[in-house]
Amino acid sequence: MPCESTMICIDDSDWMRNGDFIPTRLQAQQDAVSVICRAKNRESPENNFGVSTLTEGKVLTTLTSELGKVLAKMHMVEPRGNLNLVTGLRVAHIALKHRSSKSHRMRIVAFIGSPITDADNELSKLGKRLKKENVSVDIVNFGELETNSEKLEKFIDVINGKSGNSSCHLINVEPSSSTLLSDALMTSPIIGASGDYAPAGFAAGGGGEGGGFDFGVDPTQDPDLALALRVSMEEERQRQEAEARRAMDQSTKSTPGPATGGAGESAVAAGAPVVQTDGGAAGGAAGGAAGGDLDTEEAMLAQALQMSLQQNVEGDDEGMEQMDEDELALAMQMSLQQDGEPSASTGDLASAQLAAALQAEELEGMDEGSEDDEDIEDQLGDPDVLRSVLSS
Repeated sequence: MPCESTMICIDDSDWMRNGDFIPTRLQAQQDAVSVICRAKNRESPENNFGVSTLTEGKVLTTLTSELGKVLAKMHMVEPRGNLNLVTGLRVAHIALKHRSSKSHRMRIVAFIGSPITDADNELSKLGKRLKKENVSVDIVNFGELETNSEKLEKFIDVINGKSGNSSCHLINVEPSSSTLLSDALMTSPIIGASGDYAPAGFAAGGGGEGGGFDFGVDPTQDPDLALALRVSMEEERQRQEAEARRAMDQSTKSTPGPATGGAGESAVAAGAPVVQTDGGAAGGAAGGAAGGDLDTEEAMLAQALQMSLQQNVEGDDEGMEQMDEDELALAMQMSLQQDGEPSASTGDLASAQLAAALQAEELEGMDEGSEDDEDIEDQLGDPDVLRSVLSS
C-alpha cells in the first residue's frame, strides 16, 4: 500500500464545550485523533500526519511520524471562535504540499461539530480544486447533523466526481452515552472497516460496551494494561484447568476397585474339596489367593527353621571338638599332681601339653580307623609315659 501524508483538521470553536459526547466534544476529538494517528503509523512507519485548526486555520504540528508531538499539541487546544471550514481546509492543503516525499498520497481528515457558515458555492469551488490536486478528504460530522449533513454530502460528491471514486468519505456520528467518537471511527472507512487499520482485539462492527476490544481496553491506548489483563486471564484459565484435573484424579482414587480372589474364596467357602499335592500343600483350582499366600509363608518359615537347626548342629560339633581338647589337657595336669611329683613350671606344662597334642595328632593321622585308639588314650593317661616325654 502506498504511503500517505494526512492532515487532521480539528474543530476548536466554542461549540466544542458541549457535553453530548463524553466528556466534551473537544476531548472526544483528541481521543479520535490519537486513534487515527496510531492506525496510520501502524499501516506504515513512513506515513506522516499533522494537525491544524478550523477556526483560525493554525497549523499545530507539521507532518511528522511521531505521535507524541501530535498529542502534546492537541492537549494545548482550547475552544474559542467560530468554525471557518473553507479557510481551514485550504491551510491543510498547503501543509500537505510541504510533505517530505512527493510520492506520498495526500489526505485531509476534518472533524466538524459546529454549524457551517460558508456558502455552498465556496465549498463546491474548494472541492473541485482538491479533486484536481488529487487530495482525498474524509469528514467526521458530529454534533450538528441536521444543519451540516446536506452541505457536507454535496461537498464529498464534488470531490469524488461522477466516476464514482470512493476515496472520500462522510461519517455521521450520532451522540450516544455508550459510544465514544473514537469507537465510531473503528469500523469506518477512515480507519478501515475491513480491518486493515483496525487495532488488534477490535471486533468489526463493534461499538458496543467496551468498544469491541478484549476486556474493554484499547491496546493502542494502554498496551501495558491490555497485556496485563491478557496474562491474568491466561493464568486464571490454567488454574481452573489444574483444579478440574485434580478433582478428576481424586474421584478416580476414591472409586473402589474390583474384588480380588473372588472365585477361589467363594469355592473354599462353599466347601469344595481340596486336593493334596506331593508337597503336602493344599491348593488346586479351588484355592483362593489368600490360601496360596498362607501356604507360601508357612513353607518359607519351615525352610528358615531347618536352616537354623543345621547351623546350630554344626556349631555344636565344633564346640564338642574344642571341649575334648580342653578336657584332655586338664586330665594330664590332674594326673601329674596326683603322683606327688613336684609340679612343673608353667612353661614346662605348656610344652608338655603341646608335645602331647602333637603326638596325638600324629597317631590319629597314621590310622584313624584302627583299633589302637583306645590304647593310645590309655598311654596318654599313664603318668610313666608323661614322665618319659618330659625327661626327653
